[in-house]
Amino acid sequence: MINVVLIAPEIPPNTGNVARLCAATRSSLHLIEPLGFRLNDSYLKRAGMDYWEHVAWKVWPDWHRFLESSPSTDRLWFIESGGARRYDEVTYQAGDCLVFGRETKGLPSDLLAEYPSQWIRIPMFHPTARSLNLSNSVSIVLYEALRQQSFPREE
Repeated sequence: MINVVLIAPEIPPNTGNVARLCAATRSSLHLIEPLGFRLNDSYLKRAGMDYWEHVAWKVWPDWHRFLESSPSTDRLWFIESGGARRYDEVTYQAGDCLVFGRETKGLPSDLLAEYPSQWIRIPMFHPTARSLNLSNSVSIVLYEALRQQSFPREE
């Protein structure tokens, strides 16, 4: 199983879409507070449709609480522009955590500085394009991780 971690997500439909993706891939979802919405938000539910009941998900009060629950910090991958390696240049394993930041600010710079060898990027080809949509980014990296593992537990 792959873990998708969203740090301080702000836009309910993005988080709902990620939840739906996690349900479809049997990946777990970790939401790190503060959240930019209430968990009963209608946009969140609409985007996740009826998939929320099929997702293993948890809300954490902060990054440090989440980190205390992680068996190894070696298997954290921080996806943010500017990383030295592309997302397809690393080897993913079951239990890895794919960490994404908030839509407007990305990942905190202190996290990226603490884990420089685990900071990876999705290539961008137009110099004025600042970022990709959060749920699209999760899809790209999550499916690469699953592909490398020969799509375990596919039905």
